[in-house]
This record gives sequence, C-alpha cells and structure tokens, in this order.
Amino acid sequence: MAVNTGSQQCSICKRRKPFFYRPYSGERLCRTCFVKSIEQKVKSTISKYKMLDFDDRIAVAVSGGKDSVSLLHVMAKIEKDYPKASLVAVSIDEGIKGYRDEALKIASENCRRLGVEHHVISFKELYGYTLDEIVQKMQGAGGKKLTSCAYCGVLRRKALNVIARKVDADKLATAHTLDDEMQTILLNMLHGDVLRIAREKPLTDEVHPNLVRRIKPFCEIPERETALFAYVKKIKFQSIPCPYASEAMRSDIRLFLNRMEAKHVGVKFTLFNSAEKIRLAIEGLMAAKNLRECSRCGEPTPQKVCKACELLEQIKNPGSCTPIL
Repeated sequence: MAVNTGSQQCSICKRRKPFFYRPYSGERLCRTCFVKSIEQKVKSTISKYKMLDFDDRIAVAVSGGKDSVSLLHVMAKIEKDYPKASLVAVSIDEGIKGYRDEALKIASENCRRLGVEHHVISFKELYGYTLDEIVQKMQGAGGKKLTSCAYCGVLRRKALNVIARKVDADKLATAHTLDDEMQTILLNMLHGDVLRIAREKPLTDEVHPNLVRRIKPFCEIPERETALFAYVKKIKFQSIPCPYASEAMRSDIRLFLNRMEAKHVGVKFTLFNSAEKIRLAIEGLMAAKNLRECSRCGEPTPQKVCKACELLEQIKNPGSCTPIL
C-alpha cells in the first residue's frame, strides 16, 4: 500500500522515508527495511517449522512468476550462509502455448543471474501429453469433467516430486504465499475434504523414501508483498496470468479473501492461525495413513494407483473413468 510519507520516518530504521504501509502490523517501511523484513520473515518461518537442515540440498520450484522467482532470490541469499547446503532450481513445462515458454525463459535468466543450476521436466516427456493437448482431448469427452487446473495440479505435483528426486534434493521449496495457503484451506472445505488440511503443511511429513519433503518458506507472507519484493529488487518475472486460471474456483476464493482483507485487516492471518489449530487437532487421524508405491508408475500414494495415473487413464480413454474430485 502506497503511503503519503510527509515527515514520517521508517518504523524500523527511523531514518529513511517510508514507501510502504502494512495495515496488519501498522508499520511504515522504507525500501531497504521492507526487503530485509521479507528476508527475515522467511528465515523465521524456516526456523519456526524446522524446514531445513544445515546440509540440505534444496530444490526450489521456479515457474517464472513473481512468487517463485522472489523465493529463489531469497533462498539463494540464505543458502550463502550455509556452506554445506546447496541450491538447485526445478521447473515444469506443462505445455501451455504462448505462456509457458516465456516463463521458462525468465526462470532460466534468474537462475543464471544467481548462479543456480536449473533443471526442467515437461508433461510431454513424462506423460505423453502437453496440458493443451489434455484440455483439447477432454473437451470432446462426454460426462462430468474436471477443470484444466485440476488436471494440471495433480500432474504438476507428481512432476515436481519426480524432478526433485532426480536432482537428489532433500527438500522441495515451493512459493506458496499466505494467500495461496488460505485459498487452499477454503477450497478443501468447499470440496468437503477437511482432513486434507492436515496434509497441507508448511513442512510435509517424512512418510515415504521416494517422496521429497516439501517446504513453504513464503507461507506467512501475503502475495502482494512478494510482488512488491520483486519490484523493489528489480527481479524480472512473468506478469501475465495462466490462460486457464480463470476456470478454477480458486479465482473466486481469491477475490473473496481480498475483499474480506480490505474490509477486515488481518483476516488472512486469522484464518491461517485457525487452520494451524485445525491441523493439530486432526493430525493424529492422519498419522496412520501409510503411503505405498503406485502399481503403475511407482510414485508414493495412499492408494493402489496414484491420482496422476488415474487421470492419465481417463485422458487416454475419455468417459471410461470416474473423474477425481
């Protein structure tokens, strides 16, 4: 939020003029202190949830958007303080014409700028289809169908685990912000999958040797602040949205949460803290749910066949399988 600085001073350094106002904390921050506050918040979140060990090999999921490239820059700075740790960037090429090519180019440019090795895996090489091909194929199929984002979400999760394992990562860092986390909480509730809240954690449990543990260092940072961080640091990122994003219920929830935050400052943090309490309450129910290996692809799954393979079967034979809700 832009501020009328007048004769005011930064709430932290007490010297420079502020350019940003945080309604939920009442702070007025200069550019330097704003950047430092984001970096410090990430360090605090990593420490709070014990996300990393000193010698971890960390794979950062980089899509080319503002959140992921900002996370890459923050993690690259943090990693310098831990000489036994290492950092690598991983990207997924879903195959979205006119969108993903630019994003991957931007991701690569940021990796070169930071001296971070970059690995890419595509839907086409992994599944035999691009997302565009999946959407086109399923549009002609009869019966109840999932949105493009539903197909993409399941297949991306598997692809990220595959490439993170391929680069020998101990942890996979994703750029889920506070907004992303709260949208997911409400989506799970609206879909009737409340128990899933226990699995959507800042640090996933170590439940299978083939499942790379995921961390979310941005989970307590609002999305608008990751965007501002990128602008202040002059970090290049892709600004156009995914052409399929408007189809998802998540878009409606995003608008709802933003309206609520504008009228009731801090509501996103309140919801986050509530979700933490819910997670602790139901975590014991999920503890006994062991993962096995998918009978088709070998990836970790609580079922005999993982959701990605179920979806791929549906894509190969439209109308023959019940969609995954």
